[in-house]
Amino acid sequence: MAAPANTPESNHDLAYSLGASLGERLRTEVPNLQLDALLEGLRQAYQNKPLALSKERMTAILGEHEIQANQAALQAHSEQLQTAEKRFMATERARAGVRELAAGILVAEQVNGTGAKPSAQGKVQVRYVGKLPDGTVFDQNQQAQWFNLGSVIEGWQLTLPEMTTGSKWRLVIPSALAYGAEGAGDLIAPYTPLVFEIELLGVAE
Repeated sequence: MAAPANTPESNHDLAYSLGASLGERLRTEVPNLQLDALLEGLRQAYQNKPLALSKERMTAILGEHEIQANQAALQAHSEQLQTAEKRFMATERARAGVRELAAGILVAEQVNGTGAKPSAQGKVQVRYVGKLPDGTVFDQNQQAQWFNLGSVIEGWQLTLPEMTTGSKWRLVIPSALAYGAEGAGDLIAPYTPLVFEIELLGVAE
C-alpha cells in the first residue's frame, strides 16, 4: 500500500527520485562532476544561504560550459555524418559495374556516347536528376539545360570532361567534392554524398 502524501517517507522518496533523475542526466551531460561541490551548491541554494561563488562568476562558468557542450555535440554529430558517408560510399563502391575516378567519384556508365568531350572551362548541355543517399530527389531538370563547367560543383567539374556527348552516367560524388562540411541550407546536410544521373547532350566552348 502506497504511503499517504506528505509523510516523511513520501517526502524522502520524492527527494530521492528528484536526485536520481538529476544524477542520471548529469552523468551523461557532465561526466566526472565533483559530487561534493554539486551537493554543496544545491544545499546552499535550496536553503537560501549565501553562495560560495558570485552570481557573475557562476554565470560566466555556466556560459562557458554551455559553449563547450554545444561544441562537443556538434563534433559528435559531424562524426556520425562522416561515418554514414563512409559506409554509403563503401556500399556504392561495391556495386557491379562501378569504377572509381582518381578523386573518389564513383561512376556507372549507363549509355556510352560517341560525341565530343567538353573542355574543362567549356559549356555543357545536360539533363540530370540529383538524389540524396536515401533516394530523395533534391534537384532535377526535365528540359535540357546549359551550364558553364566553372560554375558547378567540383564533382561535376572533374567528371563531365571525362564524358562523351550522348553518354548517360550515374555518379556518386563524395561530399568533399559537393557541399562539404557546410552542406547547403536545409536541403543538403553536411558531409552528404550526392547521387546524380547525368545525360550529356551537347558541348560548347
